[in-house]
Order: sequence, then C-alpha cells, then structure tokens
Amino acid sequence: MAEAAQSTQHEFWRPPMPAATKTTGHTDLVDACERCGAEFIVDSRFCHACGSGRADLHPSAISRLKNSAMSAHLFELGENLGLSTAPFVAFAIGVLCLLGALGVGIVFSTRTMIDWQAVQLWRIEWLLGAVAAFVAGCLLKKAS
Repeated sequence: MAEAAQSTQHEFWRPPMPAATKTTGHTDLVDACERCGAEFIVDSRFCHACGSGRADLHPSAISRLKNSAMSAHLFELGENLGLSTAPFVAFAIGVLCLLGALGVGIVFSTRTMIDWQAVQLWRIEWLLGAVAAFVAGCLLKKAS
C-alpha cells in the first residue's frame, strides 16, 4: 500500500505544460508567469511553480469601469458636468431615485384613499433618497 502512495504523481503542483502555451501562440488568452511560463491558478497572487509574484492581479475597480464602453460614456458625462467619480456616482443615484419616485405613480394604481396614501409615502421615501444622494454629492464635491 505504501508503494502505491509513493508512485502517485502530484499533478496539482506540476506546471501545466508551459511549452504548449508558448507554441500555440495564444499567450494573450492564457495568463502565464513571465519567469517560468506556467499558467497562474485563478485569483492566485503568486506562481505555483516558481513562486514569483503576479504583475497585474486586480486592477482597481475604477479602471475596470473606465475600460468598458458604456461606462466610458458615463464618466465622460461626469467630466462634462465637472464632477469627479464619487460626486458623479451620488448624482446618478439621486437621478435614479427621482425616476423611482416618478415610477411609483405609473406602476401602482390607487382606488382607495389608503392606496393613495401608500403611494404618496413611497414617493416621499424615494424623494428622501434622492435628497440624501444629492447632499452626499455636494459634500463629496466640496471635499475633493
């Protein structure tokens, strides 16, 4: 039994054939170590074969957002308004809350006085959320 355990291969710790990634020409699709050529394990900080550090593990959240096409237009809108990232996000949340306050009246119909009061209460809550977001945006703009 002891002989069988010694003859097993430790495939997890062996590099996953670095020569195959170099010969196929698809190195842009595979995140490989610059030092030994082994593939990185998903979300690992270091190479499991040689121990060298990974160059760009996690870019910042803002740079990832700026790289996508739709968010690039949003950041451009924020720059046109003269807002940095944090005040622009607060402004966008405030606008969404205003749209929520308008949408409550469209989605819910009122037949009785109690229904009408409930819809007005929801509108007040959405508008309070919008006011809080706009105030946070103003405070963040003054801070930056």
